[in-house]
Amino acid sequence: MGGWRNAVQEAAGSKPLFLTIYATVVVGIVVSSFYVFSAIYSPSASTTHSVSTSWLSSPPLSQNGVSLSSGQSINISQSTGTASQHGSNQLRPIWEAPPRTSKMPPLKSFRLTKELVGERAEDNVIIITFGNFAFMDFILTWVKRLTDLGVSNLLVGAMDTKLLKALYWKGIPVFDMGSHMSTIDVGWGSPTFHKMGREKVLLINAILPFGYELLMCDTDMVWLKNPLPYLARYPDADVLTSSDQVVPTVVDDRLADWKQVGAAYNIGIFHWRPTASAIKLAKEWKDMLLADDKIWDQNGFNELVRRQTGPAIDDDSGLFYSFDGNLKLGILPESIFCSGHTYFVQAMYEQLRLEPYALHTTFQYAGTEGKRHRLREGMVFYDPPEYYDAPGGFLSFKPSIPKSLLLDGEHNLESHFSLVNFQIKQIRLALAIASLLNRTLVMPPLWCRLDRLWFPHPGVLIGSMTRQPFLCPLDHVFEVNVMLKDLPVEEFGPAINIREYSFLNNPLLPQQEKESWLDVQLCQEGTEDCHASSNTSRPGLLRFPKRSSEETFKAVFSSFKEVKVIQFSSMQDAFLGFTDKLREEKFRNRVKRYVGIWCCVDNHTPGHIYYDMYWDEKPGWKPAPPKTPEEDHPPF
Repeated sequence: MGGWRNAVQEAAGSKPLFLTIYATVVVGIVVSSFYVFSAIYSPSASTTHSVSTSWLSSPPLSQNGVSLSSGQSINISQSTGTASQHGSNQLRPIWEAPPRTSKMPPLKSFRLTKELVGERAEDNVIIITFGNFAFMDFILTWVKRLTDLGVSNLLVGAMDTKLLKALYWKGIPVFDMGSHMSTIDVGWGSPTFHKMGREKVLLINAILPFGYELLMCDTDMVWLKNPLPYLARYPDADVLTSSDQVVPTVVDDRLADWKQVGAAYNIGIFHWRPTASAIKLAKEWKDMLLADDKIWDQNGFNELVRRQTGPAIDDDSGLFYSFDGNLKLGILPESIFCSGHTYFVQAMYEQLRLEPYALHTTFQYAGTEGKRHRLREGMVFYDPPEYYDAPGGFLSFKPSIPKSLLLDGEHNLESHFSLVNFQIKQIRLALAIASLLNRTLVMPPLWCRLDRLWFPHPGVLIGSMTRQPFLCPLDHVFEVNVMLKDLPVEEFGPAINIREYSFLNNPLLPQQEKESWLDVQLCQEGTEDCHASSNTSRPGLLRFPKRSSEETFKAVFSSFKEVKVIQFSSMQDAFLGFTDKLREEKFRNRVKRYVGIWCCVDNHTPGHIYYDMYWDEKPGWKPAPPKTPEEDHPPF
């Protein structure tokens, strides 16, 4: 037990951050490239304990507690006694907040204990995520998705006191991880990020000796279907893990074919049983990470379990021996325990007519903001009511993409950029009109012909199910994090708020928003009923001249300030530009930074190509990577 104490003390100062996709920094690029290429080209129980009262509103629990910070006593007790507490005989339902007149229990009552886990576990299974206050909206989404599925055997580890208090007062089962870290987001690959990985490993090592099965999750994933019946189909598995596999290995809901999985096993979703083999793996993993603070937790896990792969334990289950030759491992199918690629880019589950269980926001760009936006695009993110009622209302438009740009000809660099540039130009005009009318822009669905990755590829990953063209996430083209950043108004003009393309179809959008709607049909001035007037040709429809000025927009749409949603039939030639040249200059400064890169062409360094918001103002513009290091910069 002293060794465990020392190990935890060595990990003191750990500060968490939920895992963002590892390919967003240099080390991540190397790791991602290796594993994705290998994926493409390789062959390849104890009963639940109950307690008499809820820990949510009780005095301190049993002192058989586990703290993940240094300087505190650690005692992983195997006693089966229940905690002695005062209060009701029922657990408070999740989301039922404690009475505001009540006093929050002392911090030590939120320590992780066997009794605490036993209170929440069902069928001997506990589901856990953890994070800091910066990711509270992700955590609330994670909990909401589970409770909506009727799953309540969950706990959340709070890595700062601010999060712990916030979750407690929302009625969410929470325990103190003892980190007391910063409440802000920090970047992937930082020392803080790597130390965070050790917290996950320490947590697994703390819980497994309690005798409960543990479904450990990152906060940047959501549940779409109750996973517990699926996991129960494989009772002989010591560990079931997700992966970064992008090429399908099975076409139904069986476990992935482990012989064909060459990509990294992803520890953002994995299920542990409290077997001797699993406990041994967890301990060796912990020892490895604490001995070398440069090892990324996921790399360490992969290194250990891949010491041996095979043979299969039988002909049917899909389980195989790994690690030391005794651990029984299964890989969750890539089509229904989805990565950001198999879900958003390939829609693999949809093509195979399967029901997805989970979505993990890997294979994405733009950091935390990109993850949040993708979940919103998928309509699986939990936002408060005010998100659906923006001041000034919303502006949307139909992209009106010509069939030739979308479908004709080969799928290559030229056809991809022609398609995307057509959309960029319309989005640029829509951003200007949204800024002018002080409305929030609902981004249109974005179509791409080529995938975006971190390394050279032929357009789509060979062997994947990516269709061409495909509906691509906004972060494939736009720097979502920059679009949502507070840029100085003095230099970049007023902020332009955005919403995801699926926003107006979200069931959470109030009915009154949908009913307060104006369709704007662009027309050629002088044709029938096409005048710069606020008079509608029929209720809810306004015909409005193309190439209208700022003054015309203001004069006409000032009559529709109370309308919640204004939708244009197109943005082609809709707006001549700002009259005020200084405002125009600031707008340009802002939106030039909104677009990112496409990556990557082969046999050229660098291989990426910059998108350009004002490509149409540069005669002869063609998609090409920078020719020299001096040219390797965004077009602003």
